[in-house]
Amino acid sequence: MNAPTRVLVTGGAGFIGSSIVDQLVARSVDVVVLDNLSPAAHARRPDYLNPSTHYVWGDVRDATAWAEALDGVDAVCHQAGKVGLGVNFGDAGSYVDDNDVGWVVGLGALHHRRFVGRIVLASSMVVYGEGRYTCVTHGVVRPAPRLRAELDAGRFEPRCPTCASELGAEPIPEDAPLEPRNVYAATKLHQEHLTAAFAREHDVDACWLRYHNVYGPRMPRDTPYAGVASIFRSALENGRAPTVTEDGMQRRDFVHVADVANANVRALLGDEPVHGAVNVGSGTPRSVLEMAEALAGAMGVTPTDGRWPTVSGGYRLGDVRHVFASTDTAVHRYGLVPTVDFADGMREFATVPLRDPVVSP
Repeated sequence: MNAPTRVLVTGGAGFIGSSIVDQLVARSVDVVVLDNLSPAAHARRPDYLNPSTHYVWGDVRDATAWAEALDGVDAVCHQAGKVGLGVNFGDAGSYVDDNDVGWVVGLGALHHRRFVGRIVLASSMVVYGEGRYTCVTHGVVRPAPRLRAELDAGRFEPRCPTCASELGAEPIPEDAPLEPRNVYAATKLHQEHLTAAFAREHDVDACWLRYHNVYGPRMPRDTPYAGVASIFRSALENGRAPTVTEDGMQRRDFVHVADVANANVRALLGDEPVHGAVNVGSGTPRSVLEMAEALAGAMGVTPTDGRWPTVSGGYRLGDVRHVFASTDTAVHRYGLVPTVDFADGMREFATVPLRDPVVSP
């Protein structure tokens, strides 16, 4: 199959989507963006929009907007949607509407067009729920969801479901069991299933890239839907110490947006199609406290400063303890080697522009 010449990027005015757009344009690809400039992420039309791109200002839940955006398109990169844990379960309807309904409307538009190009879906490591754990006695085990009583008592580490011994956390591969533990996670897994069903029925190449904790330029600030790195930076800029939940030792994989964009471009344009699930991460886990302290240090804050990160002992019931990527598939099968070093990325992130969302009245 020839490389695509016209690519639709939904959510292409957003944090990750705009970086994908820039990399595609740099490769002389004709790019169309479908975006509704959601006020949860944008205070105004961003000033970084690539001028070599055609923009359709519309909602992914609108079949008419899809029809306009798909004209002449031979590959689709779906980045649009609501991210993060949100505020509480009251957000569930909007997550399902934006993520599941929006994508099924798009797949319906592709079906009616008899689309045969590549599809790349933005998914997330949240579909795994907890990460991968091993017990010295029972091998790889799946811990039960953490209980409120255990978390209230400050017992954050999952235990073996058979012998209750301490577990060791390991990188999680794509074939691990999937167990979404919050609404956002459930919508991302449903999107994966919808994409797989469409690909089977239409015999097209499709993949779903499971992003780990993405950070970098153009993240939205001061919103419950932003990533933790953005939330921490906003606190530091406002003269507050970032508050790290639990004991701060929960581990994640923080990956720079440039590496995530590159993975999407490779999946869209590479000679070898990318199929199914692929973790997109740095391959090096870091604790949340380590990330917060690295960011604070990059912003000139010292441990004696009142803005140095603090550990609260609090928790979010829908969160998980450790989840970080096995990047074997990305690196060894598809050659997606991360290029941005963590320390360099944090130094950059300390000063790059972030987006101001609309402030609710």
